Amino acid sequence: MGVTIVFPGALATDIAANSGAKLKAGVNIENAPVKLTTPQKAAEMIIAGIEKKSYRVLIGSDARFLDFLYRLHPRFAAEFIYKQMKKFL
Repeated sequence: MGVTIVFPGALATDIAANSGAKLKAGVNIENAPVKLTTPQKAAEMIIAGIEKKSYRVLIGSDARFLDFLYRLHPRFAAEFIYKQMKKFL
């Protein structure tokens, strides 16, 4: 038995639309500057991580980038995420 923690990046789902958050007019998440990971690909990565008994699974290049940035400079990473989210909300 073990634990696998999943760190998802941008996924091609309706989570933003279903969250109740108000997006700025004209904003479309699908036009984000990062490549969206499909739910099927995310599921494959999660299952592979569990089968390998990985402690951490990073889904998408954006999740890997933010993980690196957070390890390098946590405060800068948090401010970067805030600024990116502010563009959408």
